[in-house]
Amino acid sequence: MQNVYLAIVLAPLFGAIVAGLFGRRIGRAGAHWVTILGVAISFLLSLIVLRHHVLEGAEPYNGSVYTWMVIEGIRMEVGFLVDNLTAIMIATVTFVSLMVHIYTIGYMHDDDGYQRFFSYIALFTFSMLMLVMANNFLQLFFGWEAVGLVSYLLIGFWFKRESAIFANLKAFLVNRVGDFGFLLGIAAVLMAFNSLDYKDVFAAAPLMAKMTVQILPGAEWSLMTVICILLFIGAMGKSAQVPLHVWLPDSMEGPTPISALIHAATMVTAGIFMVARMSPLFELSETALSFVLVIGSITALFMGFLGIVQNDIKRVVAYSTLSQLGYMTVALGVSAYSAAIFHLMTHAFFKALLFLGAGSVIIAMHHEQDIRKMGGLWKYMPITWFTFLLGTLALIGTPGFAGFYSKDSILEAVHYSHLAGSGFAYFAVMLGVFVTSFYSFRLYFVVFHGQERMDHHTQEHLHETPAVVTVPLILLAIPSVVIGAMTIEPMLFGDVFEGVIAVAPAHDVLEHVAGHFHGAMNFALHGVTGLPFVLVLAGFGSAFYLYMVKPELPGLIQRRFARLYDLMDRKYLFDEFYQSFFMRGGRNLGTALWKYADAGLIDGLMVNGAARLVGWVSSMVRHLQTGYLYTYAFAMIIGLLILLTWFVAR
Repeated sequence: MQNVYLAIVLAPLFGAIVAGLFGRRIGRAGAHWVTILGVAISFLLSLIVLRHHVLEGAEPYNGSVYTWMVIEGIRMEVGFLVDNLTAIMIATVTFVSLMVHIYTIGYMHDDDGYQRFFSYIALFTFSMLMLVMANNFLQLFFGWEAVGLVSYLLIGFWFKRESAIFANLKAFLVNRVGDFGFLLGIAAVLMAFNSLDYKDVFAAAPLMAKMTVQILPGAEWSLMTVICILLFIGAMGKSAQVPLHVWLPDSMEGPTPISALIHAATMVTAGIFMVARMSPLFELSETALSFVLVIGSITALFMGFLGIVQNDIKRVVAYSTLSQLGYMTVALGVSAYSAAIFHLMTHAFFKALLFLGAGSVIIAMHHEQDIRKMGGLWKYMPITWFTFLLGTLALIGTPGFAGFYSKDSILEAVHYSHLAGSGFAYFAVMLGVFVTSFYSFRLYFVVFHGQERMDHHTQEHLHETPAVVTVPLILLAIPSVVIGAMTIEPMLFGDVFEGVIAVAPAHDVLEHVAGHFHGAMNFALHGVTGLPFVLVLAGFGSAFYLYMVKPELPGLIQRRFARLYDLMDRKYLFDEFYQSFFMRGGRNLGTALWKYADAGLIDGLMVNGAARLVGWVSSMVRHLQTGYLYTYAFAMIIGLLILLTWFVAR
């Protein structure tokens, strides 16, 4: 099977290279065909791998492909670890990527950078596949940095826009902060285990469970806690957790297809996958798990609040991604790793659907993204309207839809957790259900129903987008509805992740959830009577009343709570703080170092000062060179007198 695994990774890379280097020769059609074919091959082969490992129960594959170097017994190599977790991830990534590639033909049809864009998104897929298939920390870091690099290129794809350049620079810098922690975590693993191979590290981890390190004098820290927190800081950057979340909303500056790919299946899911893969390490530190839990719960609730005040259609969906990533992180924090991966998978489908649906609206509205200039679109765009509704119902956790099974599993898991911070986390994720329902239906009602607020010219030309856009919407809508019911039992309560994800018996919250699980149908029926569904209905009812029955009320509420609205509209001041403290502070520090250290000390005192000293000394000395004999005779007599005085004095 090694050749199959290689083909899965290399097929998108081949398409990216051909479209990138030979795009002008093969033309626009050649660029999209070669990249789509590459990703399609990767997807079909990933289905074979999924069947082989998940359905047929094949043993995990763990092998080296290429050894780069060996330094003092430490192997630097490219290798694949393909097990059930990997199989599910690569199938999800390649399917969503394939839909995005097809959709891009319609969305980027008139763009001058058509070939370049296809090259980038195929390269993005390759980078993510290298990450999830890695069997060692070196390759993991390669994939980690590669998705960061390509996201930088894609967010700033329209490089003539200042806002796009600012957004991709922001994403790059914020992720460098997280990646610094991630790199330190890998360095700590190498220091402690003298290996970068997952298998060696996981096998030796229990022996290191009680080992401590001294970071500050007199303070002993658990080695596992240090390693896990450092690794999770990397995940905070990639998966946009507070306070390293600020780059993700601005990533909307890139074209909509890449927004879908980043938010659904590639970059932001890397952190969630990484923590799940590292479960044998995280299970050895309750401190690290509590840290993950609290960060995730803060992100889930407070980023959801911000979705309420957004008026850009893509930004509403972007803040939804932030909130849902918080839910996944909460699941990781309570050791419900399977639930986190389950929600990652279901979320990939309905979030890609929502982003591509938003893109379809943007195309029809001639690239207008302000929802206040929309309304009543359901009459003009029936396919986009219906598929967007299905994605919304999945997102809010409507019983029977994919998002319900994964989200309610997380809620139940948090309920049974006894870790520090689990009480706050349960409150946050439960309130987040109402918030998610409210902002989701606010978006749905304002865009597709109510008064038509577009200009006359736009209204006259409104129509459904072409099949190359709507077919991916339909194909994504299907799993958004059915995939949860089909997979909940094997993924959460079966043996799919047995031997892949490690959970300590004291942390096994899903075992308690399994005791109340009696099939997907009963789970959905029970959900209809549960508190989460009541909160879903409350969010729906509130949005319907405010935006359909009394559309003048939101403006009155905004003016009544102007300070709170301003705080939320300014994103809790995170951006302003970072720009004033770090960006301006960094510039001021650089200016001070240049002015006082470089120009003043180095150039002024050491370089120019030494030159001035030599000049001053020479200006003094040259007065002694008069050219008159009596001057030199006088100097010799004075010198002789000084020497005689010194000898007499001795």
